[in-house]
Formats: sequence, C-alpha cells, structure tokens
Amino acid sequence: MKSGMIQQTLFDIEPQRTEIKNFVCPRGYKGLAAFHKYWGKKPTECLSFMIENLTEPGDIVFDPFLGSGLIARESLDRKRRFIGTDINPASIEMARFIVSPPSVQEYSEALKDLEKRVKNEIEKSYLREDGNIATHYLWENETLKSVWFNQHGQRGRIERKPDKYDLTLLARYQNYHCKYLREIELFENSRINTKRELKLGDIFTGRALRNIDILLQHIEGYEETLKKAFMLTLTAASGQMSNMVFAVTNRGKINGKKDERICVGSWVIGYWRPKLHFEVNVWSCFHNRARKIIKGLKDVTNIYNNEHTSDITDFYKANYDCALVNSDARKVVSDMPNGSIKLLLTDPPHSDRIPYLELSEMWNTILGYQVDFDNEIVVSNARGRHKGKDSYNQDMYNLLVKLECKMCAGGIIALIFNARDADSWRYIKEFSDTSSTMSFRGCFDIAYSANSVVQDNRKGGMKHDYVILFEKRGATGDSWQKITSIPGWSDSFPEV
Repeated sequence: MKSGMIQQTLFDIEPQRTEIKNFVCPRGYKGLAAFHKYWGKKPTECLSFMIENLTEPGDIVFDPFLGSGLIARESLDRKRRFIGTDINPASIEMARFIVSPPSVQEYSEALKDLEKRVKNEIEKSYLREDGNIATHYLWENETLKSVWFNQHGQRGRIERKPDKYDLTLLARYQNYHCKYLREIELFENSRINTKRELKLGDIFTGRALRNIDILLQHIEGYEETLKKAFMLTLTAASGQMSNMVFAVTNRGKINGKKDERICVGSWVIGYWRPKLHFEVNVWSCFHNRARKIIKGLKDVTNIYNNEHTSDITDFYKANYDCALVNSDARKVVSDMPNGSIKLLLTDPPHSDRIPYLELSEMWNTILGYQVDFDNEIVVSNARGRHKGKDSYNQDMYNLLVKLECKMCAGGIIALIFNARDADSWRYIKEFSDTSSTMSFRGCFDIAYSANSVVQDNRKGGMKHDYVILFEKRGATGDSWQKITSIPGWSDSFPEV
C-alpha cells in the first residue's frame, strides 16, 4: 500500500550527492544496472545529477519512456516520487525488479533450490558418452562441428569432433515443441535481420527450447518476487542461450602471434544467426547470469517493497511513491492532474536506431506478454508497420503538447536526444518554437558510459547525446546555477 514519503525502505540510506566530476566522467554500469542487456542506457550519474539539482524531496519525476528503469531507483533513493511508463512489458518488469528486488539471501537460497530441481534434468541433454557435460557446441550453419567440455579434475577446455552419441542426443531434441513459450512475432526488418516467418526454432536449438521450458516450469512455483526475479534472469541469459552467439576467430595476438583459437562471442543487437556460432549449455548461461545478479544484490541498500503501483489513478489518490505502468504514455498522461510534474526526464526513441519492441520480442515471448506494436512511438524500418518519421514526429509533438499542462510552474522537461538527420529533430524544434508555456533554457552533452562495441565501431557513430531543457514559466527563484556550470553548457539550441 501507500508509504507516505518513502518511509518503509530496508535501510533508508540516501546516496551521496552527484558531483559534476562524476557526471562528466561516468563510471559505466555495475551491479543491478548491468544485469540486463537493455539498449540505450544512459549514465546514472546524469540522471541523478538532474534529479538532485532540478527537484526537491517529494517532487514528482516522470519518465514516459522508461527503458531499463534505472531512473526509477535514482529518483526513489533521493526521496522523489516517480512515475514511469513504457509500452514494452519487459521494460516495466526490469524497473519493478530494480525498485524492489528480493534480498540477496532470498535469491541465493532460491537459486540453490532451483538448481536441485532442474540442473541434472537440463544437463542430461548435454551428457556425453564419457560422462562429461558439454559446455559449448560449435556450429557451422546447420552442421555441428565440435563439442567442448571440461574433463573431470582437469583445467581448461577440451574440444572434440561430435561422435555418434553426440549426434543421437542432438536428434532427440531436434523437433522439440514448446510447452510454456508462445511463438515469437516479428516483422520484415532487414535492419535487425528479421522476417515474419522467423520462429523460435530458428533462434534456438530444440535442445535449448526444451531446457528453457524446464526452467519456466519450475520457476512458476516460486512466490511472486522470486518468480519475477528468475524470469528476468532467464531473459537476461536468453541471448547467450540462442543461435546468435558469435564464434570469434583470430582475436588479438598472444606473444606477438595471432591467436588461432576460436573464442565464444556474445549476442549483439538484432537477430543475426552467424554462419559460425555457438550453442551454449542453458544451465550454465542461467547460473552465470544469476551469479551476476547476486553480486549486484549485495550492493542494494534500499528496497521499496510496498511503495509502487501499476495504476496512475492510485498513485495520486493513495499517495504512492512510485507508479510503473505498462502502457502507451499518451494514455497515462491523460489521467494525470494538471500542474503535478516537476521534472520530466526521459530518453525517448531516437530516429530509427532502435526498434525497441521488435528487439525485445524474444524477452516478451519468454515473459509471456503480448505486445502492443501498433501504439509504439518509434521509427522502424519494418515493412507493414508504417512507423516512419512523419508519424513519429507527430506522435512525439502531440505528447509534449499534452504534457505542457501537466508540468507545475517552474517544471522542467529534460529530453536526452541525438540523431544525425535534421528531420528526426523536427518535433523538438517545433515544440520549442510553438509552446506558449515552456521556454527553452539550454542544452549540454553527456558522454556514453556503455562502452558499446557497436557504437564505437559504427561509421559516423555518435559519441554523446544532448540533454535539451525547457522550463515552464511562472516559477520564482532560479535553481539553474549548478546545471549551467556543466562543461559544454549552451544557451543555444543544438545545431543539426
């Protein structure tokens, strides 16, 4: 139920204030911030700095494009009330976990229990004739090339060509039909390598699907908090369980010589199934991810068990501290009282870089959610979705206009944005030119902290985003001194 003003946290520890030096040189993602591979994460230092310097305790912070949900914890830890919406069910599940995870003891004990229930059953599907458990299978298209395993009592991997026993075991699961997974729904989108006819059986081996089913069957029996934590553990590990794990060849040099060994890569953005790829032991993937979550949970202080709701009306009427709503932001905004938001801080979709729902469909399939593709505000290259830049700009502009009256006097809209083409900026510029209540105050750039291989190597890839700030007229005083002292602050609208 309601908490008043965040009084029922586990330890009620406030974080230290974010200094400009931390903001300029972000540390990257650690702990729970790094447990899931969600796209477009922004430095938490940027989020916390603006929350601390543009709001006061008790103020409402709103993010209509919640994404990975990190801003929810940053707000609650600083005694601000928070509303987060996202049309992506996986996003809301991540935010709920970050806000109120199980304790490290609860999760660790449940993991041991789950291991007793499923590990042996899963590893039967990887058992070799010599009694060793395979850890990796190297595939070249549809042909199994080698089997990797660890010899009992010995260090280092052993590679063998598949024998008759390996191939017989593989055939046993080849045509597996899922019991607990709905079929995936994708579109014709060459940018992320998808087609409408793409099925789960193309993305995962039958053996992997069988083992994911075993995990889902047993996860269902845990109480809700642990069940949701395990489901997110599974989605976080699912990419590494798939046929999309690259086999990396000729990586680096050792002692002046090129390393000829094949190394295990990872799943990257999109649904590419490389010619040379790995099938990885499903239990190993799940357990490795769970260990990372345990490491992150050890650093958690405040746990907000009873302070959040999924209903925006309840948030206001019952005085909840947090609302996490899986919905189209435009619908949620309509139910907000006028003048209630102090800071709108969001990282909306940027041009056609990331079709979030399409990329998250594998996770939402595992979570069991149906997805509202029609109402996603995004630019997508998918044929038949009709999600071009004109509709995107109109949708974003209309959302900002609806939000104007929801901002209190002195309320701030802070958009984290960047795009290479002027057309993608159209709605921000139009809003700046036509708003009767919001004034453009300035902008500054923030460095990425994800160390993204894709971003670093993309030709013309952007190295920072802008934060573009608007203020609602009618406030007294000025709280902008620290914001305008940020290196790179500009009073001019970004040049595109």
